[in-house]
Amino acid sequence: MVSINRRRWLTGAAGAGLAAVAGLKPSLAEDTPGVTATEIRIGSTTSLSGPVSALGVQARCQEAYFKMLNEQGGIAGRQIKYIYYDDAFNPAKTVEQVRRLIESDNVAFLFNMLGTAPNSSVVKYINAAKVPHLFLSVNGDKWGDYKTYPWTMGFAPSARTEAQVFVKYALSQNKNAKFAVLYQNDDLGKDFVAGTKDVLGERFVTSAVVASHEVTDPTIDSQIVALRGANPDVLISGTTAKFCAQSIRKIYELGWKPMHFIASGAASISSTIAPVGLDKSQGTISSAYVKDVADPAWANDPGVKDFLAFMGKYFPDGNPKEGYSLYAYTVAQVLKIVLEQCNGNFTRDNIMAQANNLKDVEVPTLLPGIRVNTSPTNHHPLQQLQLQRIEGPGWLRFGEVIQGANL
Repeated sequence: MVSINRRRWLTGAAGAGLAAVAGLKPSLAEDTPGVTATEIRIGSTTSLSGPVSALGVQARCQEAYFKMLNEQGGIAGRQIKYIYYDDAFNPAKTVEQVRRLIESDNVAFLFNMLGTAPNSSVVKYINAAKVPHLFLSVNGDKWGDYKTYPWTMGFAPSARTEAQVFVKYALSQNKNAKFAVLYQNDDLGKDFVAGTKDVLGERFVTSAVVASHEVTDPTIDSQIVALRGANPDVLISGTTAKFCAQSIRKIYELGWKPMHFIASGAASISSTIAPVGLDKSQGTISSAYVKDVADPAWANDPGVKDFLAFMGKYFPDGNPKEGYSLYAYTVAQVLKIVLEQCNGNFTRDNIMAQANNLKDVEVPTLLPGIRVNTSPTNHHPLQQLQLQRIEGPGWLRFGEVIQGANL
């Protein structure tokens, strides 16, 4: 790192001296790392192996998306070269691969890197290098901390935003509602507690009870029993699929009927709901922000049709009804808008400036009414959700789009 910075300083100093003598600007290569007259290099890390290797499909889908864009002429006459490496969800490998991307591959910026722990291992280094670190595949609220990490930006609504939406809806139905929060003792779970506090404010102390669990716990049955003892009207299960499934099963066994919200990341019918049983899950509420390809309501939707056509032609190995590909496609569409807004100026400063300048952007695969908004002081691109409830054979969306709390 030191030798590279020194080399850049020497090159920059020499270039500046020549420019002063000759009246010339520094070269394009100095101004725009990762960009040539014909190419833009984008970097990422993901899990092609390891415990969450199923999520690696996102990078593969985005690789196919960029292939499609390149066939259509690229961006500002430049082809996109997408370089992504496997870090096996191992932060130590992420450090190695990100240094490779920035210092050897010389990418213009980093895009949709996967995972909280991997991104946490490199975020300080990336921000010190002033490399745009865009639209991460994470759901922690901390990725919107523009003051600490001005070059970093998440994408999906954070767990904190989701909790805000859950509480706002519950209060619209019962203004005196009391809340219980089951949360996993990590960044994900703590965001659900924070979001509940955001909306309840001073009422949190008297109107909410919380219970935590570790990811290694075999069951959360005792926590559910303890929370029920406080007699809350609402239960928020701010945790992962295994424990959301357990919470659904346990409240059914107890005959308890709170308004029950589960994290959207645990809302899979096949992974969470079906193993518990649809009969036990009726009335469970979660949230969504993208269209569900499997929902007949979108059968004739132009955005879904375009996505299915893309999958058939460019990513036939992917499963179009599996949400990871639709998410990846949606994020890639937003990146395309950022790059188009650059108007051919692909300096890292301008790429970041345009990422900070998304105003009510509508994306065809987002639910109607949900728009992308960013600014230098808003690194939470999506802060709106629509609720959905298990009714009959699956999820049924209801109500209006709800905005998270304005913090």
